Amino acid sequence: MKFDICLPILGFEDVKEVTLEKIDDIFMKMQSLSDKHISFTLIDPFILREYDFEIPSKTQELLEIDEKSNIIVLNIVLIQTPIENSVVNFIGPLVFNTNNNKAAQIILTESANYGVAEQISTFLKK
Repeated sequence: MKFDICLPILGFEDVKEVTLEKIDDIFMKMQSLSDKHISFTLIDPFILREYDFEIPSKTQELLEIDEKSNIIVLNIVLIQTPIENSVVNFIGPLVFNTNNNKAAQIILTESANYGVAEQISTFLKK
């Protein structure tokens, strides 16, 4: 599925269009359409933890989000070996509106109590 990036991805401001494809039930791949060397592995944060934040009203307007919108929230993950050492960026969630194929990254404030590089192993049941 192709998405237009309405708010730049931090550090990747030139990425304007991406595709989103499912890898498995947990991971997805986001690929830049303008640069084949830019891709991100994304994870469904709700599988790992309780995760709650407000989408800023300006972002809601840009993405044309309303009560009928189907949105997907994903986070960038840096895959490591073993997988338990992988880290997730919970500070910069990506929001995808699948109704109109628009997406944006939100940067949460530090008061949200989420980290920029939290190890997946922290959330795995032992």
